Amino acid sequence: MLNCFDFLRYLFLACLPIVFALHAGSALAAPRVGEPAPEFTGVDSQGKTQRLADYRGKTVVLEWTNHDCPYVRKHYGAGNMQEQQREAAAQKVVWLSVISSASGQQGHVSPAEANELTRTRQAAPHAVVLDADGQIGRAYQARTTPHMYIIDQAGKLIYMGGIDSVPSADVADIPKATQYVRVALKEHAAGRPISQPVTRPYGCSVKY
Repeated sequence: MLNCFDFLRYLFLACLPIVFALHAGSALAAPRVGEPAPEFTGVDSQGKTQRLADYRGKTVVLEWTNHDCPYVRKHYGAGNMQEQQREAAAQKVVWLSVISSASGQQGHVSPAEANELTRTRQAAPHAVVLDADGQIGRAYQARTTPHMYIIDQAGKLIYMGGIDSVPSADVADIPKATQYVRVALKEHAAGRPISQPVTRPYGCSVKY
């Protein structure tokens, strides 16, 4: 017959796999279109705290970026990303660029370097969020740079995937491509369902 100590030890060991399974399932839960977007808090390149919850009532775009990635350079070099950032701002959309490159990895920048990139590229995000520990990136399961997400006024994810439909690093392909993010923002602003709410992201891997 088990004494009290042995019974508790047995109960603990029996339940441990269940606890780990539940934790793993929660940690790996993927963001889904039509469901609440993962909440996050991060510090931007200006030292300000950025909370997704603070933008409830506004449409939010998340753009994962890495300035050394040729796919990112394609869109910034051609001015495509900056143009879409300005279009979004004109529609009162909050555009947050997110850098999830870990310290020592390609694309990692200091706040000053991030601000210099914004200036020299004439970029126009609302803020550049520095996510060196990768918490925000992993919450969204961001895989590539760029990897794009749109969140509606209620905090629901309504788009995730690529910036456009041609997965190349060639600037010449931009005019040929369907600009998924631009189209989705226009459809949302018009009150229509997003015609392609999930697309395949392409680019360099996020350097966690």
